Amino acid sequence: MIKCVIWDLDNTLLTGVYLESPDQPPAADPVLAGVVAELSGRGILQAIASRNPPEAGRYAQQATGHDFAAVQCGWGAKSASVAAIMTELDLTADAVAFVDDDALERAEVSFAQPAILVLAPQDMTDAATWPQFSPAVVTEEARRRGELYLQRRARQEEAQAFGGSRDDFLRYLRTRVVIGQAASADVPRLHELSVRTHQFNSAGTEVSEADFAALLGSPSHRVITVRLSDRFGDDGLVGACVLVTAAAGEPGDGATVTEQAAIPARMGTRPDPDAWDMPLLMMSCRAMGRGVIEALLAWVCRAARASGASQVRMPCVINSPNVPLRIALTGAGFRASTPAQGEPAATREAATGPRTAWYVRRLDESLSPLPDWAHSAQESP
Repeated sequence: MIKCVIWDLDNTLLTGVYLESPDQPPAADPVLAGVVAELSGRGILQAIASRNPPEAGRYAQQATGHDFAAVQCGWGAKSASVAAIMTELDLTADAVAFVDDDALERAEVSFAQPAILVLAPQDMTDAATWPQFSPAVVTEEARRRGELYLQRRARQEEAQAFGGSRDDFLRYLRTRVVIGQAASADVPRLHELSVRTHQFNSAGTEVSEADFAALLGSPSHRVITVRLSDRFGDDGLVGACVLVTAAAGEPGDGATVTEQAAIPARMGTRPDPDAWDMPLLMMSCRAMGRGVIEALLAWVCRAARASGASQVRMPCVINSPNVPLRIALTGAGFRASTPAQGEPAATREAATGPRTAWYVRRLDESLSPLPDWAHSAQESP
């Protein structure tokens, strides 16, 4: 899926060249302004990369009536501006489209970032109908994504001026993390997170709405959600995990064979009697650096120990995008474990699919406290 479209201005979003009409800058292209609005409504971010002075970006926002998530105006290479936007918005190249009327600029960006989808302005009307621009479900969080990234920019600017520690800053922002059981109304958003998250996704694959609905109905599984807000605004549901807290794959606790059969195989690992398994953890990149993943992992470990478990185990696909997740796991006391005989099927099958490592957190060791900005919606999962 494309998460962000980066636009040129001259003869692209604008109907002329900005610097050639200082008294009356060119109007916004009405067709492309409509595409911007349509894609924004689907939760796709919009940004600007232009060889122009900074005031051109401000003018374009006024002319199109859209607040862009990131604006890079200057005289350097377009690829450098695109890279700066990707860094600012925490995006990978395969989640970005770049639109420019100049074939040389398109070639330069394509050479520097081969994974970016590079398009001419005349392509965009048709491109808006392509699958990578057309998410199957558009949640409320998606419709607000541009607004949330503007809040993110304001938060980052304030962080630069703040003199204390990160934890002090989170308290200053009145950060609130709420961890609790998922409800049926959360299913579309859970599916969307499984599609859109990459840097913080342990499974590296999409989970359907039907699969999440089956997990919610399973007595062996718990689906846990994380919601985030602060004084800048409410980010809504930003993360979730799936826990296997009892032997899965067999009917039990009132579950029928049919109900258990509906559980995706990769979610149905049978844990040790003394372990909780976490076959999926996913988190929006908007939550990065805001204490959310640390709070969730601390909550899971404490809930597992309170239930009598001796360890929490998580199979994690090893790929380049999710390095931040694996760093966070290590920081929370999880350690990669060498598969042993009798290890769940996810490990044994790794040779024929994506390489998977099991991260294990022993619970007889000291556990991180739940941060004071994190709250549990119930006592245990």
